[in-house]
Amino acid sequence: MSLQSLALIENWPVPTAAAAVVRADGTVLGAHGPLGQRFALASVTKPLAAYALLVAYEEGAVELDGPAGPDGSTVRHLLAHTSGLAFDEHRVTAAPGERRLYSNAGFEVLGDHVAKATDIPFAEYLRQAVLEPLGMTATTLDGSPAKDGVSTVDDLVRFAAEVQAPRLLDPRTVAEAMTVQYPGTKGVLPGYGHQNPNDWGLGFEIRDAKSPHWTGTSSSPGTFGHFGQSGTFLWIDPAAGVACVALTDRAFGPWAIEAWTPFTDAVLAELV
Repeated sequence: MSLQSLALIENWPVPTAAAAVVRADGTVLGAHGPLGQRFALASVTKPLAAYALLVAYEEGAVELDGPAGPDGSTVRHLLAHTSGLAFDEHRVTAAPGERRLYSNAGFEVLGDHVAKATDIPFAEYLRQAVLEPLGMTATTLDGSPAKDGVSTVDDLVRFAAEVQAPRLLDPRTVAEAMTVQYPGTKGVLPGYGHQNPNDWGLGFEIRDAKSPHWTGTSSSPGTFGHFGQSGTFLWIDPAAGVACVALTDRAFGPWAIEAWTPFTDAVLAELV
């Protein structure tokens, strides 16, 4: 099977784009573009970082409800963007659990927390815990665990298969990561405005009934994943039984808001 819908990326106003769709068993249903080209991930780095943190949790190095970040905040708060930390600076703007404040700073605190607990730099911990076991040899973290990952479609397809059928983590841990944390919390989804509620799991954004949204109008409410300001996304739709990765080298903007939703709808329609 080869998905014709993936060729729609040829119409995106970007210099380069690559995309693929993968099932839980690792079967790639379709792929298009330079699958081995390395792209800056921006915030698609966050699910990778979160997965490494969950490995540290299962190893007993950190506790999800242990203190981390601002006073009263926990690892769970940081993963779910409810620690109260500001977007890009280590400044507290709300009490923990009060609002969904999307925060790069929060993920940087998480990286430091794991590094301190394991005595391993976070980028190296990510490599040992996630990248190496999955064979993601072209993926690196070259700075902030919030946004400085670099990867390929080929590598992210391996990660997307892992999240759908976990081998590195207990499936119950991954189920928790895709379950809404602090239900009913309001907040802004960057690029898509205020959402009430602005549902989030542990490092993964959850679609639910959000509108507007970067996934498809036909995406199931259980769809979860992340998009990045470098024009990248990764979504996993449990109802459809597939994940989709798309990487580009043009910053997120109106072009992406216009292109991504019909693209996802076309992919899902072709799978029916």
